[in-house]
Amino acid sequence: MVRPDQTVHGPGEFVLYWMHNALRAHENPALDVAICLARQNGLPLLVYHALSEDYPYASDRFHSFILQGQRDVQRELSDRGIASHFHLQRDGDRGPHLRDLTRRAAVLVTEEMPVQPLVGWLERLTIRTTTPIAMVDASCIVPLPMVGRSFERAFEYRDATKHHYAARTHLPYDEQPVDVEMFDGPMPFVSMNLQDACLSKLIGQCRIDHSIAPVIDTPGGSRAGYARWEAYKAGGLARYADRRNDAADHDGPSRMSGYLHFGMVSPLRLARQANALAATTPGAKKYLDELLIWRELAFHFCFHNADRIDLLAGVPDWAQKTLQQHAGDDREKNCSWETLSRALSGDPLWDACQRSLVKHGELHNNVRMTWGKAILSWACSPGRALQLAIDLNHRYSLDGRDPSSYGGILWCFGQFDRPFQPESSIYGTIRTRDPKQHLQRIDLAKFQSVVDRPISPHASRVAVVGAGIGGLIAARTLADHGVEVSIFEKSAGVGGRIATRRSEVSGESVTFDHGAQYFTSRDPRFRRYVQSWIQDGVVEPWLGKIVELGPSGHIVGEKTGTPRYVGAPTMNHLAKHLANDLSIHLRTTVSRLDRQPDGRWTIVGDDGQLIGDFDKVIVNCPPLQAKAIVSDHSPIAAKIDEATMNPTWALMLAADGLNDLDFDGAFINEGPLSWIARDSSKPKRKTSGDNHAWVLHASSQWSAANVDRDANEVQKELIQAIETATGRSVGNVTLAMPRRWLYAIPATTLDCDSLWDGDAGIGVCGDWCGGPRIEGAFLSGMSVVGSLLRQITIDRSPQNRHVEKSGRPPTSRSV
Repeated sequence: MVRPDQTVHGPGEFVLYWMHNALRAHENPALDVAICLARQNGLPLLVYHALSEDYPYASDRFHSFILQGQRDVQRELSDRGIASHFHLQRDGDRGPHLRDLTRRAAVLVTEEMPVQPLVGWLERLTIRTTTPIAMVDASCIVPLPMVGRSFERAFEYRDATKHHYAARTHLPYDEQPVDVEMFDGPMPFVSMNLQDACLSKLIGQCRIDHSIAPVIDTPGGSRAGYARWEAYKAGGLARYADRRNDAADHDGPSRMSGYLHFGMVSPLRLARQANALAATTPGAKKYLDELLIWRELAFHFCFHNADRIDLLAGVPDWAQKTLQQHAGDDREKNCSWETLSRALSGDPLWDACQRSLVKHGELHNNVRMTWGKAILSWACSPGRALQLAIDLNHRYSLDGRDPSSYGGILWCFGQFDRPFQPESSIYGTIRTRDPKQHLQRIDLAKFQSVVDRPISPHASRVAVVGAGIGGLIAARTLADHGVEVSIFEKSAGVGGRIATRRSEVSGESVTFDHGAQYFTSRDPRFRRYVQSWIQDGVVEPWLGKIVELGPSGHIVGEKTGTPRYVGAPTMNHLAKHLANDLSIHLRTTVSRLDRQPDGRWTIVGDDGQLIGDFDKVIVNCPPLQAKAIVSDHSPIAAKIDEATMNPTWALMLAADGLNDLDFDGAFINEGPLSWIARDSSKPKRKTSGDNHAWVLHASSQWSAANVDRDANEVQKELIQAIETATGRSVGNVTLAMPRRWLYAIPATTLDCDSLWDGDAGIGVCGDWCGGPRIEGAFLSGMSVVGSLLRQITIDRSPQNRHVEKSGRPPTSRSV
């Protein structure tokens, strides 16, 4: 029970039950406490459940699983005569509704969940409201407040709590009668009925990670959870003790952890039913030990150590000491987040484990221990290894962020374990589990066949037209989920406007980034990739001096405060990195799509050649080109008309008269130019003696007015313009190459991150959807691939033709 200052709190309009991690209307102690308090105080009951965009690792995977669970519990509450109100945070519908409702309540009842973000949210509520808060454990058979401390070893916890379990595990659950009124007053939001809602479209409106697909064979909700449990109880529980350690045996474990994490099934019921079989079934007895002792040991640990479960400070002193003593040991390698998340460690067992997480949101507990410990050898420090293990597990696994999940990860770093001798490199006295040794007790081929099963029975071949950043990240995401994808690009290289031109100056090879000059990183969904690219050397910060120029080269201000990044050693190196090992067909122009009787698409080249047949198509081209491809096939074409692009003339220049300018890049507000940059000042670029490499970009207005001018005339005028802007002669020019970008900068962008026609199976993306930056193009590609992945997983039978516009305020979706 958390007790803010109640002396200034009024009587309240209702008893508020905030449901978040007990998504069930049965065997729910928190719901029953709320009913009792409403009855005792003569107040109506208000049940509030919501889904935020702001929980850690928010993604389509978790959103779909939770929304499916919310839909079930909404129906179950209604069947019991309990009114409930659901709110989905999304573009156009945000607000501090929990805070406002809590202030109106006589008391807030909610579930105890001793992990972030729940701990932080409750702490903020106690600061911002005076409403008393009742915390109820709906996850454990032995409630968290009943045990006064945490335990370091499972046998210690087992001995200390055996009398509690003996007294409680077998007890039937008595539901509270629903004999209280329901609150029917005003709400600060429109309550949503999920029963007939299209979850895919709702998720598309949320500002979350759309690159992680829902799990089709583990749908959320009590019905699916109990169906899995009943099937396992009938066919797998008896042999649990014999089969539980074989990760290649897909049906060996119960696979109930995701349902338990979100409280979609009652742990009280599972324990009671397993207990009834334990006397005669060794498998049930062992399962009960895992469910009660190991699971609840972790809950009690997190309850008493919530502020350090994400840190090495959370493991025992002996483990911290030995890891610190060996922190300087040579590592096998230093893997980036992207390398590990994409299962590219090079170790076959570890990579199969990671693919299991990425594709199916689960990882067998026996190999999870080997998976977690291996990261210690592949990270620069023990702290970084723990950070990576937590991120990779919590980001992809449906039981991520659960206290039991924390317990499993921390075990890899010594928690709930003992020292092992002799000491070893890196691990010290931490128990080791070498993936190569683990291969001796697992059928790797069988495990890989389980891991690499399709993410959907509706196998799809996907074509991506255009190898810009949006198309590349869309294809990259599909390939990582095991979906067959091919990219068709009309140019000789990938990257679109992330372009680099190589030329020879004074006998030396010099590069010019004549398209996008740099990029910024504002959105956390993009930022995590940028940080990983920096570690891998794909990207580096550009620390050059960037200014704004006034007349005659006068510097009127320096542009600081915004970190800028560039590909290294060239801008298009980033595109090549994303394109690595994808199926890409260069110099291939797509002129149209032909619909086949079976609904598939035939891609036709500009010479009439039939390129191939595909189930889905993503178009990552400028608006006019995208419309030409999808026109006559989808209402998306009409929406594309809202986006327009401006041209840009660029000039690549090597000259010796600008070498001593006191800046590396400048924004120019007068004359033909809008931007100049010393490309040779960027990281890992070559200079050619006294001839620094500069890139000049004309303004959109000037470029539009001169779009059809002769390139030589443009070159002369832009050289004159830089001399005027800088107040000096360019001197000896050793190279000058003009380049016209016909579709360079979005003039008007759409009110959405991407477009997806579910019936046609066609989507479009680009920086003219998500925003006029590399980050915008990246998020647009992530958005459209999310729509595709949701369709083949949670929207298997679309009935009404719709255009899904993802990532911005909702508008009419019927076409």
